[in-house]
Amino acid sequence: MKPKSINNWYWITTVIFCLFMLIDGFGGVTRQQAGQDVLKHLGYQMYALTIFGMAKLLGVIAILQTKFYTVKEWAYAGFAFNFIGAAASRAFAGDGFGLIILPIAVLAFMFAGYFFWKKKNQIAYKSL
Repeated sequence: MKPKSINNWYWITTVIFCLFMLIDGFGGVTRQQAGQDVLKHLGYQMYALTIFGMAKLLGVIAILQTKFYTVKEWAYAGFAFNFIGAAASRAFAGDGFGLIILPIAVLAFMFAGYFFWKKKNQIAYKSL
């Protein structure tokens, strides 16, 4: 794959992922009814909605910034923990396969962006 296409795919996957997380994070911070219903169904306290929402908003900022490599790495890890935990919570709550696989699908999409970010950095370091 050419460096330009890797860079393009990185930004396409990252922007789409971050838009979804921005919307989800905003919904959590503003305690939208859909989020409250899901947390109640899963057995979590309502204050967790605000915590998860704020973490997602901060994670979006961390992923979109280009200066602090370690902060970005930890943001990707945090989102990975979030989606693995979401899938496990859905499974333990007895939800169907469709609701369990959805967070795993989003996780896979996030990992595509992570993969392109790593490839982009490899190419940038080789050219130095």
